[in-house]
Amino acid sequence: MNTSSDIPKSTAEAKPIAPKVKELVEKSKSVILGTVDADGKPNSSYAPFLKIENTYYVLVSFMARHTKNLRDQKKVSMMFIADESTSKQIYARERLTFDALTEQIERNSDKWNNVIPALKEKYGKVLDVISPMEDFILIAIHPISGSYVNGFGSAYIIDKNLDVLTHRNDIAHGTVPEDN
Repeated sequence: MNTSSDIPKSTAEAKPIAPKVKELVEKSKSVILGTVDADGKPNSSYAPFLKIENTYYVLVSFMARHTKNLRDQKKVSMMFIADESTSKQIYARERLTFDALTEQIERNSDKWNNVIPALKEKYGKVLDVISPMEDFILIAIHPISGSYVNGFGSAYIIDKNLDVLTHRNDIAHGTVPEDN
């Protein structure tokens, strides 16, 4: 049971927790994807991923709404988040969110032929079944900038390399940002 002692009395008393951004990504098997269609209709989904350098690869089917959005709109919000069952405080759940751009990788290109075997190594023989299916396409996701939170008063701006750029302590609690 959470008690009031789990919540900092004020932002000034909250001490930042050392970021473990890379560890969150490394222990994740899938990524949450936020996409929009051509009409701006939002869709949330997820996909198993493979990270190579600063690019994330997902093999996704057109049976899922997010696939067309990823291919055609070229923008995605991606999120890695700690499991609820292991989080001490649900309001301060560890998470990393990126704004990113996408590109479709052509079937049988050099990139395809390098990434698909790596996906198989990570996720097993299911790739032998799904990768030849024509409705599955390979999408490369290129992060631009991100935000990492790992506790109260412990939020950071992250670059595409998963390096911390700055601690986000410029917005005081109790204030609501104005719409632009």
